Amino acid sequence: MMMAAMRKQYEVTRPVYSEDSFAEQHKKIYRKHKTILNHVKDYLTCDSKRAKNAVLSLLPIISWMRIYRVREWLLGDVVSGVSTGLVAIMQGLAFALLASLPPSYGLYTAFFPVLIYFFLGTSRHISVGSFPVLSLMVGAVVTRLVPEVGPPANITDFEGLTQDQQRVLVASSVTFLMGIFQLTMGILQVGFIVVYLSDTLVSGFTTAAAIHILVSQLKFVLGLNVPGISGPLSAIYTLEEIFVQITSTNICDLVMSILIMVVVFIVKELNDLYKAKLAVPIPIEVIMTVIACGVSYGFNFETRYDVDVVGKMVSGYESPIPPSIQVLQESAVEAFPIAIVGFAVAFSVAKVYSIKHDYTIDGNQELIAFGVSNIFGASFRSFAASTALSRSAVQESSGGKTQIAGLISALMAMIVTVALGFLLEPLPRSVLGALVIVNLKGMLMQFREIPYLWRKDKLECVVWVGTCLGATLLGLDIGLGVGLGVELLTVVFRTQFPRCSILANIPGTDLYRDRKDYLHVSISSGTNLINKHEHNTTMLFQVGFNPLRVLRKRNKALRKIKKLLMKRDHGITEVKQCNTVETTTPSVFTALDLPTDLKNLPFQMNWNAELPDNISVPRVDLHSLILDFSAVSFLDISAMKGLKTMLKEFIRVDVDVYIVSCDAYILEKLNSYMFFDDEILTSMFFPTLHDAMLNVFEKYNENRIRACVKSRFKTTLLCI
Repeated sequence: MMMAAMRKQYEVTRPVYSEDSFAEQHKKIYRKHKTILNHVKDYLTCDSKRAKNAVLSLLPIISWMRIYRVREWLLGDVVSGVSTGLVAIMQGLAFALLASLPPSYGLYTAFFPVLIYFFLGTSRHISVGSFPVLSLMVGAVVTRLVPEVGPPANITDFEGLTQDQQRVLVASSVTFLMGIFQLTMGILQVGFIVVYLSDTLVSGFTTAAAIHILVSQLKFVLGLNVPGISGPLSAIYTLEEIFVQITSTNICDLVMSILIMVVVFIVKELNDLYKAKLAVPIPIEVIMTVIACGVSYGFNFETRYDVDVVGKMVSGYESPIPPSIQVLQESAVEAFPIAIVGFAVAFSVAKVYSIKHDYTIDGNQELIAFGVSNIFGASFRSFAASTALSRSAVQESSGGKTQIAGLISALMAMIVTVALGFLLEPLPRSVLGALVIVNLKGMLMQFREIPYLWRKDKLECVVWVGTCLGATLLGLDIGLGVGLGVELLTVVFRTQFPRCSILANIPGTDLYRDRKDYLHVSISSGTNLINKHEHNTTMLFQVGFNPLRVLRKRNKALRKIKKLLMKRDHGITEVKQCNTVETTTPSVFTALDLPTDLKNLPFQMNWNAELPDNISVPRVDLHSLILDFSAVSFLDISAMKGLKTMLKEFIRVDVDVYIVSCDAYILEKLNSYMFFDDEILTSMFFPTLHDAMLNVFEKYNENRIRACVKSRFKTTLLCI
């Protein structure tokens, strides 16, 4: 009781408004909308202020360099850059295997794209470089055009090239086209496209990618010679090849891989456990790589145990190459989803850190930055670049404040490429495979989301499972399309089956819950061609009768009554005037669907009164129907036609219809499409539900209404 007494109260005294009376008392300000030509002129107009803003937008480095705190930030950026560089080098080597390329080209991806992003990127904390999912998607194209077994695709640019050179050309060409797609989307300002990739879809997709990555790395861990397989069911076919050769497992590779995975996993868990106490996470991947290199070189694993090693590392950087036009044509279908996934992952990671450190990122500028980065990198033989969450976490947690940390990590990759690459030549490829697998923990743990999603939102769970299964079985490119299709189907499902409720006033308030004498139906989605029938069906179920059927029954009854009158049968005595309105489109309706014609009757008609025995008409105890449009965001033409027909059907059976909380844009649209006529009037529209209810009270002078309040959990009968 004390809590109720302490609650704040408010009291408002104002007239009861309809939309018409509100418009009369409060004049709407006329806003002149610009034409497309005016928008184009404004876009092309240039002055000093716009030029300055354009430069600052295109080169975000200017903004953060002007506020750079050298004494506070430089040391953290240097430490972070060194730590991130070590991780980027190891991941570059490992992820190059996913792209079916020689490991040394992974170092190119850790260098060239970072240089461009340093100037054009808006995120200060993400680490640009290779990402396992993109590497695998690029690798699928590489193995399709240049298979390990059999001749390559019929491409003239392959003539005179070794298999590795052909694969590098394919990977760089796909990356070039990926960059073109991203740059084009950035110029066209379509960064919003990432909203179509929900967190649930991305989670299911990356989990499927983790399965593909795991399967692809088993051949390195087991030391088997399994050819790369791409296309639908590639994971199953690869597992089949592995099990066929399982007896040929290289024990040295297997033992070394298991040992490295166990050690790296334990140290990573300790890093997470004591991250608050550790200034910099222990670079266990680097430590294990150095140890593996030394042991492999000292005991001559390549010769003694037939271990497959990294081999000859490319020293320095090669001259730039143009993309292959034929490869671009062959890979256009795969390059587009690669571009979308690369941007979606990078943007989602960048958004996390921008919120944490309170600065803004621009999705369209990110598209431009990654587009130019990938185009530039592809010219120097690097493959698809985005970001990896683990590498970005190292850059941020080790003290990185700006992309200077990223620049330093790129310089470390350059040093290894130019001067120290030969030290990595004895590194067993199984070690790289083990490092890739142990870093899949985060993505594979996303399987735990399935029971959570099933409890919270079953449709979201369907999206997750559908995307994961589609991408696992059909391949990542087709699987992404399957995931988008499933997600769109869930949207259609939600709008196809809207939730409607019947509401009534709570005593002494302007709050409403479900009811039953006159109705308020709350529609909880947009209305369109797809779901208009479902809206009508749900509403008729809630109302309890079909107005069109009642109208037809009344017209049939009226014919019988007129015949009785002609025979001088005066068995009808009830009196009540019924309004009639002529229809404006008689060709659409049959004669029975027209308004009831009560002219030339010697009495007033009350259809709820007792009628002669041979005349039966359903009772309509409803006098007012209020439609709440507060949750309706749009109406298409088909929906407007359906709404107009439904409103006329209720009006013609003497039910007053009101529409409340209708968006101003929808009202303008209704006016422009000539929705209103002699039957459907603008006076039917009210700004709030309470205004409409008070209008009904005043019209019918009712003091007692029975209302049925329905919630999701129970049904309660209230007397108001």
